[in-house]
Amino acid sequence: MRILIVEDDEILGNGLKVGLGMSGFTSDLTDCCRDAEAALAVGGFDAVVLDVMLPDGSGHDILAAMRQRGDTTPVLLLTALDALPDRIRGLDGGADDHLGKPFALDEVAARLRALIRRGTTRAEPFLEWEGVRVDPAAMVATQDGVDIRLSRREFAVLHALIQHPGAILSRSQLEDKLYGFDEGVESNAVEVHVHKLRAKFGSRFIETLRGVGYRLRRADS
Repeated sequence: MRILIVEDDEILGNGLKVGLGMSGFTSDLTDCCRDAEAALAVGGFDAVVLDVMLPDGSGHDILAAMRQRGDTTPVLLLTALDALPDRIRGLDGGADDHLGKPFALDEVAARLRALIRRGTTRAEPFLEWEGVRVDPAAMVATQDGVDIRLSRREFAVLHALIQHPGAILSRSQLEDKLYGFDEGVESNAVEVHVHKLRAKFGSRFIETLRGVGYRLRRADS
């Protein structure tokens, strides 16, 4: 799950990035409206954690611009201004959720998972495909009830594929789920993780469509 964090407090922003990383999120961190808009123009985010008070403007302005151009990416507003009128302004302005400072990292992660789940019209917390169940909150995968040990990036690839069952995801789409803007992308990283997932779930679990991408394969196909 790829998240954009917009927070000008360096300690808080880095804490969010590290903490959400431990919960299975790949995060990019920006500290002003200008950089946030540039990141959003590139896109590929599953959700945005957006501070309201920024050095060169307001998070409300970023939110308004997103919604005006039809960007429906879920937005979680973070603000020290947690009075009722402030919450109403954010929600009426297009925010999907609102959280006052200070907050617990586990709650931020839980709210993000709920927003992303809601965006896929999926009510249940688990994802399932052909006997494989993925629990994004616990970062746990099972196959026919048996726990399968996965690295963080193996889990990220599996989660991306099982979020779109049967759909083809390109290598670049999967790389977006694995790496932030400031991380170097290994040339064969996706292939390596797919190979390891096949070793754990079965050689026919993930199908490669050469020159196109990857998708989960049905057992009867």
